Amino acid sequence: MPSIRKVFMRVLLCSLILTMVAACHRAPDESRIRQGIEAATRAAEQVDAGGLGDVLSDDFIGNGDAADRRQLMGLLRAAAFRGETLHALVGPVTVESRGDRYVASFTVTLASGGRLFPSQAGIYKVETAWRKDGGEWRCYSATWTSGG
Repeated sequence: MPSIRKVFMRVLLCSLILTMVAACHRAPDESRIRQGIEAATRAAEQVDAGGLGDVLSDDFIGNGDAADRRQLMGLLRAAAFRGETLHALVGPVTVESRGDRYVASFTVTLASGGRLFPSQAGIYKVETAWRKDGGEWRCYSATWTSGG
């Protein structure tokens, strides 16, 4: 019959191995896309251009040629300079694999506490496209239409 000390050591060893395996496991790609959407939402609400830029690829394009990465970041910089606020409520997110890329769709309700964004307030249907860029998932394209 094994001693209590041996049983305790086995349980402790198993717990340590399970902890190490869990710590080494990377989040699934779909979860990382969702985390990117959450990070972009936080950046928008904090009017943090750098935070938004971290999520967007260098060649990001929005609504065809309507907005690129530089323009969106500039808009947030201007809002921060003016002390404006932006509130975003993201609806359920669906993420679909498309080969080595992903497409995420959701609705977002925008509200503004300033004058820079009032015409953009409302509900939008959003579709974003994501690809791995330097080991990180980045949004390289987005389209949005008014209405929910």
